[in-house]
Amino acid sequence: MVRMTNPTATDSGEALLAGLDPEQRAVATALDGPVCVLAGAGTGKTRAITHRIAYAVARGAYPANQVLAVTFTARAAGEMRGRLRMLGAAAVQARTFHAAALRQLQYFWPHTVGGPPPHLIDTKLPLISEAVAACRMRADRAELRDLASEIEWAKVTQTTPDDYPVAAAKAGRLPPRDPAETGRVYAAYEAAKRDRGVIDFEDVLLLTIGVLETRPDVADRVREQYRHFVVDEYQDVNPLQQRLLDCWLGRRDSLCVVGDASQTIYSFTGATPEYLLGFPDRYPDATLVRLVRDYRSTPQVVALANALLSDTPTDTLAQRRTAHARVELVAQRPPGPAVEYEEYPDETAEAEGVAKWVRQLVDAGTRPAEIAVLFRINAQSEVYEQAFADLGVPYVLRGVERFFERPEVRQAVMLLRGAARAGTDPDAASGAEPLPTAVRAVLTGTGTWSATPPTGSGRTREAWESLAALAALSDEYAVANPEAGLTEFVRELEARAAVQHAPVVDGVTLSSLHSAKGLEWDAVLLVGLTEGLLPISYAETPDQVEEERRLLYVGVTRARERLRLSWALARAPGGRAGRRPSRFLEALREAQEARTGGPGGSVIRGRAS
Repeated sequence: MVRMTNPTATDSGEALLAGLDPEQRAVATALDGPVCVLAGAGTGKTRAITHRIAYAVARGAYPANQVLAVTFTARAAGEMRGRLRMLGAAAVQARTFHAAALRQLQYFWPHTVGGPPPHLIDTKLPLISEAVAACRMRADRAELRDLASEIEWAKVTQTTPDDYPVAAAKAGRLPPRDPAETGRVYAAYEAAKRDRGVIDFEDVLLLTIGVLETRPDVADRVREQYRHFVVDEYQDVNPLQQRLLDCWLGRRDSLCVVGDASQTIYSFTGATPEYLLGFPDRYPDATLVRLVRDYRSTPQVVALANALLSDTPTDTLAQRRTAHARVELVAQRPPGPAVEYEEYPDETAEAEGVAKWVRQLVDAGTRPAEIAVLFRINAQSEVYEQAFADLGVPYVLRGVERFFERPEVRQAVMLLRGAARAGTDPDAASGAEPLPTAVRAVLTGTGTWSATPPTGSGRTREAWESLAALAALSDEYAVANPEAGLTEFVRELEARAAVQHAPVVDGVTLSSLHSAKGLEWDAVLLVGLTEGLLPISYAETPDQVEEERRLLYVGVTRARERLRLSWALARAPGGRAGRRPSRFLEALREAQEARTGGPGGSVIRGRAS
């Protein structure tokens, strides 16, 4: 039976509890046995778990040097260490899974295997390229990256090269190559690593697990050192990380996990919320605490976030388990502006409208760094880079290269420039082929672009989307400049690249939704919310569609005060208005209206700003 407790703290460390809300205090004072914290977005989970650790240390319940807090990014681990120092628990170790495992592997390797530990490679790509060649195949850089992602997924799910084709089919993977070929590249990659005596990041976990599982003496030393564990973002744990955590714990249960199944957006990497959702089953006596008070966002934003998740289907057992673990946020901030919805005729008009709205915010006193434009795929950034440059709004790209710095775009521009110089530039006045046709012919020559997109996600799809954006630019440019040919179009691309490369410091963040997780801004603009983009076209199964919903939820909950959702009915100016707003929008507005008894936000349709 799951128990809900809120023990009263003694005077020792009582000051550490001041300022915590009742649920955060329950987390901080639940020091015995396993603890599961279901923490909604903006509810102060890091505050709760760092105060828990500091409170336990202050009371003498946990020696500081026997606590290990693990999370998923170096940034998050650094933030946790900083907070623990301020709370008087500087001796507590806060690391990523990989950093903690690497430290243990480097320490124990000489005593268990002998000699120095293997060299850790920074990137898989050179060895994967070698593996592809050994299999008598060819792959461009985008495909190499996709193969690296498939190998990483296989390793964290503990899938061998021989088992990969069956496992990939069962998981609904869409690898960049035939699954059997991908399995052969995986095997060749592992052989290449062995030949050179090097390891990759997944090997760090595998080898540490191997040492702990085969050497009881080493496992005992680790367990003597670390007796109390805290795991943040537990919904993102993959099977390999869970296996390592089990090795660290042994038969003990001094474990506190914190997560939010509604923010599970990395299943394509092997992450699974099953360990979070199944925690009460594995530990029937666990303390369960829900953090529900949202201190980040206004009631308008919180209502939208709750409405989005309330429409989640519960047809399957997995969906019902997720719904049961869902946190209903309760806004703590004063009311703010209404959520805005805006429809545009095309992507260019949407980008220009967004840039003008941002320009008004900045002129009214909002710092650019407190504004973010979030999109589903990186290829969407170009039109916003250009619109912001045109209005002189500084911006920074997060988690993605600038559009004209991407390898596939640089290659395409180089080929377009070469075609223009070689005299293959069509002369529109002489009745030769139109500019868009000539551009598409050159893009086809890159080997990355075709008239139809590749199946699945990954870097190959991203590269295709970037070149598709170039093709769409040629359509737009040809409409505005009917007499132009390749030479003029290349000059336009070079001019855009020159403007977009201007250095900026305090700028509006342009980011994919995945890269925005864990961050927050005063104003957030969610753009391109159409069917095919959100949910993405290759999200075909119910589970994949629901992950797209969670991705939108993550975007919504990044906003503190202002939230604006927009979409465009066509890709290029003058194009057919064949796009439909995301299915999540209508359901979201209906759910929000039902909850509030009024409109779900202001909406302006069919207007180009």
